[in-house]
Amino acid sequence: MNYFKLIMKNPFRNKTRSLLAIIGIAIGIATIVALGMITVSLEKSTQDTLKNGSAEITVTKVGSSMSSSSGTLNDSYVDELSKIEGVDKAAGMLETSIVDTSSSNSRRNSSMFGYTLYGANPDDLSIVGITNINGSIYKNDSEELIVGKNLAEEENYTVGDKIDVYGNNYTITGIFETGSIFYDSAMYTSLTKIQNLTDNEGEISTIFVKINKDAQLDTVNDKIKTDYNNTLTTITTEEMAQTIDDTLGMINSATTAIEALAIIIGGLGVINTMMMTVYERTREIGVLKSVGWTKKRILTMIMGESIVLTIISGIIGSILGVLAVIILFSIGDGDMTLVYDINIFIKAFAVALTVGILGGLYPAIKASRLSPTEALRYE
Repeated sequence: MNYFKLIMKNPFRNKTRSLLAIIGIAIGIATIVALGMITVSLEKSTQDTLKNGSAEITVTKVGSSMSSSSGTLNDSYVDELSKIEGVDKAAGMLETSIVDTSSSNSRRNSSMFGYTLYGANPDDLSIVGITNINGSIYKNDSEELIVGKNLAEEENYTVGDKIDVYGNNYTITGIFETGSIFYDSAMYTSLTKIQNLTDNEGEISTIFVKINKDAQLDTVNDKIKTDYNNTLTTITTEEMAQTIDDTLGMINSATTAIEALAIIIGGLGVINTMMMTVYERTREIGVLKSVGWTKKRILTMIMGESIVLTIISGIIGSILGVLAVIILFSIGDGDMTLVYDINIFIKAFAVALTVGILGGLYPAIKASRLSPTEALRYE
């Protein structure tokens, strides 16, 4: 057996101990990969949402949050906001939720889950970034709708399919894509039809405001806040980006902490495994040194064995991390597109390699310094 094959084989002489060391390190690597993929996917989706040419200001009733609207507004606010200096366009939309009882394929077709359906005038769709449509836009005041790409793929919807909307069969006229997980997981139909079906005539839940190119976002936003302080609340794309950045920062901090723990705990596990290996092979190392093996060769062999263990852990951990995220997304809404960034896996293997080097260094040095005479007498 040549030197390389010896290094590859030696770590698995004691399979149970090696397997436990691999599992321990792989769990840390899997967590790093999973959190990394979630962070990058969220970041990509956020960038797509903020860059899709949609409105810079979202206006809702006081008491609403970024994730949900609470209560409705009179649609007269749309005309009022559109007259504010610096506003290019204002569009009102009504958000509601439906359960498609006509779909036999839907895993969300129950009283616990529903689809988000927006009522909007066809001419206002561009304000939320809906410009790329496979098919055609629904006609105003018609029983037609368009479906986001993510939702269409999840439920196998195609153009021409029928969807139950409050007991009415609506026809899908198009599949749209904006790049945003929020919009691409929803449906859009005629505002007046939804207002009538939900007994919200003349009411909307959200107003999207697009400002002029030469206008200052803060100035327009402050004007809305001042004039409608008691009735309207706003959030700008900059504020939304900052909120999401803060969330991503927390995830990155957690990932960094896990990386440190993986290095410490994984390193200790490798030290323990390799030290036991050195003790068990003391006589063997003595024989190798007596037949001419140098300290450097012994040190390289033990270090190589340690790195082999951690590289295998890195491969297994990366696979487990990817599978964990895929499963997590499949049992959830499945709306966000996963991003497989090579830098995540480079970081994971860098951590694994660091664990292998730090964990194997002391046992390797100890093995290389063994006296051949003492080692041969070791029982």
